[in-house]
Amino acid sequence: MAQTRIEWTELTWNPTTGCNKVSQGCKFCYAEVMARRLKAMGLEKYRNGFELTLHEDALKIPYTWKQPKIVFVNSMSDLFHKDIPLEFIQRVFKVMNDNPQHVFQVLTKRADVLLKYHKELEWTHNIWMGVSVEDAKSLSRINLLRRTRAKVKFLSCEPLIGPLTDLNLKKINWVIVGGESGRRPRPMKPEWVFEIHNKCIEENVPFFFKQWGGTNKKKTGRVLKGRTYSEMPIVKHLLEDEYA
Repeated sequence: MAQTRIEWTELTWNPTTGCNKVSQGCKFCYAEVMARRLKAMGLEKYRNGFELTLHEDALKIPYTWKQPKIVFVNSMSDLFHKDIPLEFIQRVFKVMNDNPQHVFQVLTKRADVLLKYHKELEWTHNIWMGVSVEDAKSLSRINLLRRTRAKVKFLSCEPLIGPLTDLNLKKINWVIVGGESGRRPRPMKPEWVFEIHNKCIEENVPFFFKQWGGTNKKKTGRVLKGRTYSEMPIVKHLLEDEYA
């Protein structure tokens, strides 16, 4: 477990670490840079740097949290990486199933693997499943997500590096948008953000604007049209009758 500055979550939990690039959204992967830094600092968990590594001991962590949390799962990896065995993914899901008081946010760029495995997983309401959609070439991930049994489905349009024209939000419960940050960020045009925001308004989908990004993301901030947007899906699993 680790505190995080990611605006749309509270904690990160990494039962796996490491990954490899699959699309343009991965070009300046923050997790890769961070993993190398943590390895250089001597952290045992990152002894393999950014090579895919499974962490059995991390499966125990959510059972120790005493208060409800919103948790980003695998901020330093992708739970649906092709080299992670289905059996291990099922064990991660069992932990999430066993802890319905917490929200677990799972995000993948490998929507094909997600669809392949989704019937083998137990989708409780506290598991929010998302796909990264950084440009038009990655729009196909949405259709794959839509076909899964996930109760809450979301899109992370970050880093948004191209327009998402004709975005279809059918069966999508949440949209996050953010620009790229770092030393060499690719620009995000305001009209791309406005188009997505307007679509969310039309479809009554909660909209979260994370950042404009750039080399100084603190300076550019996250104000859109004069205000901040931090909308979230209704946390259905916390309703009293959900687990009655």
